[in-house]
Amino acid sequence: MAFLSTKPATFFFFFFFILSIFSFAKSGDPDPVVDYLTSPLGAIINSTFFTFTGLRSAFTDFPPNFKPTKATFNEFPALLSQSVSMAILQYPAGSINPPHTHPRSAELLLVVSGSLQVGFVDTSNQFFNQTLQVGDLFLFPKGLVHFQFNADPQNSATAIATFASANAGTVSLPSTVFTSGISDEVLAEAFKTDVAIIQSIKTGLTPPKS
Repeated sequence: MAFLSTKPATFFFFFFFILSIFSFAKSGDPDPVVDYLTSPLGAIINSTFFTFTGLRSAFTDFPPNFKPTKATFNEFPALLSQSVSMAILQYPAGSINPPHTHPRSAELLLVVSGSLQVGFVDTSNQFFNQTLQVGDLFLFPKGLVHFQFNADPQNSATAIATFASANAGTVSLPSTVFTSGISDEVLAEAFKTDVAIIQSIKTGLTPPKS
C-alpha cells in the first residue's frame, strides 16, 4: 500500500524531470537539417552568396583607435546556422579592447602582427594573463570576461579572432555598465563611490560629438 501511495508522486517526478530535459535541449542551437539557410528569403544562391569582401579594409587601412572588423551572420548572411564567424582586430599603439564577454561562444585569438597583453577571469575570480607574440594563439572560454591590450607605445598590432557561433555576441563591460541607462545612484552604491565619480567615468566613455 505504501508503494501504491507513492506512485502518483513518482509519476509526476519523472514527468517533470523529462519535461525539464526537453526544455533544456530546446534551449541549445539546433543542428541544421539543410545544407545552408538563406537570409534574406529569396536571396539568389550562387558563389557570391558564399563570398564576403567586407574584411578587405582591414588589410589596407589602419584606424586611429581599436577597431574590430566583423564577419558574423549580420554582415555575412551565409554564416547563418553554420556555427562559425570571425573578426579582424586592429590595435593602434597603446590601445585596448576593453573587458568584455561573448555569451554564445569561446574565442580563439591569433596574433598576426605586433604583440598583445591578454587575459581573462574565470568564475572563481582567478585571473589568467599572457603576453602574445606573432603566431601565438590564446583561448578565451565562452562567456568569461576578457581583454586585449597593445602596451607598445610605438607599434600597432593585429589579431584574428574566430568563434564557434555565427553570432557570438559582445557585451562590453564599460559601455554596458556605464552607458546603458543604469542610474548614477545604483552605480555609486555598487562601486562604493559617489555619484560625481560615476558621472566623471560616464563623461570619459561618451564619444565627443562631431
